[in-house]
Amino acid sequence: MLAPVPIRSVKVHALTIPTEERESDGTLDWTSTTMILVEVTAGGRTGFGYTYAHKAAAELIRDKLAGLVVGCDAMAIPAAWKSMVEAVRNLGRPGLASEAIAAVDTALWDVKARLLSVPLARLMGMVRESVTVYGSGGFTSMSIAELTEQLGRWAESGIAMVKMKVGSNPAQDLDRVAAARQAIGPSVSLMVDANGAYGRKQACAMAEGFARHDVIWFEEPVSSDDLEGLAMIRTRVPHCVEIAAGEYGYDLSYFFRMLEAGAVDVLQADATRCMGLTEFLRTGALCEAMSTPLSAHTAPALHLHACCALPALRHMEYFHDHVRIEEMLFEGVTKPRNGKLAPDLSRPGMGLEPRRDVVERWAA
Repeated sequence: MLAPVPIRSVKVHALTIPTEERESDGTLDWTSTTMILVEVTAGGRTGFGYTYAHKAAAELIRDKLAGLVVGCDAMAIPAAWKSMVEAVRNLGRPGLASEAIAAVDTALWDVKARLLSVPLARLMGMVRESVTVYGSGGFTSMSIAELTEQLGRWAESGIAMVKMKVGSNPAQDLDRVAAARQAIGPSVSLMVDANGAYGRKQACAMAEGFARHDVIWFEEPVSSDDLEGLAMIRTRVPHCVEIAAGEYGYDLSYFFRMLEAGAVDVLQADATRCMGLTEFLRTGALCEAMSTPLSAHTAPALHLHACCALPALRHMEYFHDHVRIEEMLFEGVTKPRNGKLAPDLSRPGMGLEPRRDVVERWAA
């Protein structure tokens, strides 16, 4: 029987990293991305976790969560996770608090695997050795030349699915989609993400146009809070177009309501938002129970090991911004081969080691 391994410390860093250029999607513009990086130490090992959130999440971890976790048994992740969830009740758990919990929870999983000297995928129980990825970027701030170069580069590398943003200028969307289709050729699947920019009837009309260019995936055609609208659109778009949403889900009950409403063909979940890998695994079980495929949203280096352990998983988003940041900040990040991403099973935990000089450079 394993003796308890008390957690000795929790450290947090807020890192704000500029984007290469101004970026935009259907409803938002941004020029930087902030990562909240957490280090949990127990038994002489340090595990790492992170989320992409406002720097206020770092203060919440320092002020509210770290003290709860220190002293907990590193082998008993559910107990630490439960104490964090209970502690944020009056703060408003969905949103920033869930993102803060996510960073700590992921670090707990990482340190447990390191203490056991196993890769995280093996600790969780692997059902696959690699995960299919789709290239994701295609921001609406890009020129058509920039858009087609990025998507075409992914296609040439062997990634068989690519996704672009739409919605900030609907009058241009069909022309941009047509250009993207020409750039990637007929054999690569094309996906679009409106980030909730369209109205219900507008989304249905756009889906007809997208289908003419063999678009297979329409993400957040309307707000993900509009479950009735998503369900209506899902029944009216061409049968070849799947409706996806869920990236703004912060807990299991949100995902259950989305699936119960028949709002999506594919559920998206993001472990950096939904209170970490603990809730992400439970969401995978929910998808399996309700016969709905799961797709992991962004943060590929963080999701990879868990995705190898989920039977309901279809694929994982290889998001341009997060790929660039994760490769910059960590040693041990793997690259896709033939459209699939595989964990390095020779390294314990998630296999990631922060580059301390880069962390110090971008620390807020």
